[in-house]
Amino acid sequence: MNDGHARLCSSRRWAEFIAGEVVPSALDGRDVGHRLLEIGPGYGASTARLAVLGGQLTAVEIDPGLAARLRRRLPDIAVVEGRGEDLPFPDGTFTAVLSFTMLHHVHSAPDQDALFRHARRVLRSGGVFAGSDSIASSGLREFHHDDIYTPVDPHGLRDRLTAAGFTDIRVDIQPEDEWFSFSAVRA
Repeated sequence: MNDGHARLCSSRRWAEFIAGEVVPSALDGRDVGHRLLEIGPGYGASTARLAVLGGQLTAVEIDPGLAARLRRRLPDIAVVEGRGEDLPFPDGTFTAVLSFTMLHHVHSAPDQDALFRHARRVLRSGGVFAGSDSIASSGLREFHHDDIYTPVDPHGLRDRLTAAGFTDIRVDIQPEDEWFSFSAVRA
């Protein structure tokens, strides 16, 4: 993550936006149960919001430094170093898998699809996969210089989640077409 990106993602303004708008949009009307997994928490803006939902929260973070920081900041959650496209958990472990504003940091569309399949695999039947991401723009591409930037097209996400085995899929493009939220259910 470049310096500008790190400053934004660790800012109070970003945390308030994620907690106040993004997480509620993705979880709207969904029962996430009591055993939650967050993929790619980064600086923990969404993690702090999810931690107050109750139950057990586990976070999978690829960056060892960010994982250590998250452990210090939120000691009551389990933080595991790993990748969303190769989740180190048994099948059917979680009632919800959540991913906020990180899918565009996955190396490729096939790796994103692998993440979707792994999210489904570790969910219990009836479990929810939900999250959000930014919508591609030239400004975001520039903002992500020296970063991985693989935007997800929200218009094709329903088909990709269906192919991964999800049903009851919702994809909501938010005002001003800057970001989208999604949710789906493991049948």
